[in-house]
Amino acid sequence: MEYPEDLLYTRDHEWIRQAADVATVGISDYAQKELGDVVYAEIPTAGAEVAAGASIASVESVKAVSDVYSPVSGLIEEANQDLVDNPENINEDPYGAGWIAKIRLSDSGPLAGLMSAREYQVYVEEESSN
Repeated sequence: MEYPEDLLYTRDHEWIRQAADVATVGISDYAQKELGDVVYAEIPTAGAEVAAGASIASVESVKAVSDVYSPVSGLIEEANQDLVDNPENINEDPYGAGWIAKIRLSDSGPLAGLMSAREYQVYVEEESSN
């Protein structure tokens, strides 16, 4: 399983990559493996305001439908339109082509509560052993 060091992670298995005041959000390699083959992605609407912890998207797999939660508050600057026709990108490249949204941060405070790659790896290992 991959845990890129340049990302932060949530307990709901989202990742976030911050570049200045814009953050890219997606679901982790662990999450996509747990979901199985993603067959549909409902992506957010560009221009929508989001609050940290709010659902911004959903992904449907052969196993389940899962919400994707925003780790931060801000404005959806861009949604990954390619996922509409190619939801499998979430499985094939969760940290690259499988990104879900880019959010212009209105408050970077919630970033302090997120996990580093190492902390997330330990969290996943503990969760998997339960």
